[in-house]
Amino acid sequence: MGVNLKKGQRVTLDKGLTKALIGLGWDVNAYDGGADFDLDASAFLLGANGKVRRDEDFIFYGNLKSVDGAVNHTGDNRTGVGDGDDEVILIDLSKVSPDVQKIAITVTIYEAQERNQNFGQVSNAYVRLASISSMEDLEGSEVLRFDLVEDFSIETAIVVCEIYRHGSDWKFNAVGSGYQGGLRALCQAYGVNVD
Repeated sequence: MGVNLKKGQRVTLDKGLTKALIGLGWDVNAYDGGADFDLDASAFLLGANGKVRRDEDFIFYGNLKSVDGAVNHTGDNRTGVGDGDDEVILIDLSKVSPDVQKIAITVTIYEAQERNQNFGQVSNAYVRLASISSMEDLEGSEVLRFDLVEDFSIETAIVVCEIYRHGSDWKFNAVGSGYQGGLRALCQAYGVNVD
């Protein structure tokens, strides 16, 4: 069992950690809206200016692998049913391009506005970082965990955490900030061309 973090905490990752699994999980509260809840994890590879260098630095269900091969999304889980991680992003820190300063990990609700859904209808949401032996290891050894306990009653997007460079180290920041406007708003904030 890893270290449990609270919102705003920052932790320096062990220098021996080169391959990391970011597992995200959640449960949907009793909900009678008729449509499934489809939460989507994404990663934004950001330069020093806090923006993507190119649109391909946005890793999500429609672009599963970064250009440098350092970040891999294992695919879309459209229901979140079952125990354990619902979506997984694998990161090989040794392959991340030197001009990527930060990797922002986010979760959004697919078609939230059309389906009248928000994160207030989601419970037991968490992110965990695990050390993995290879990019095929989908379990790993949990290093840290951040449970999102806040009630995001109107938000449709959450920046869950950031992994960022600090000198020669990589650090983990438990962000847990909610936003309205879903994935489109996050893409615009991070400089992804959405038109």
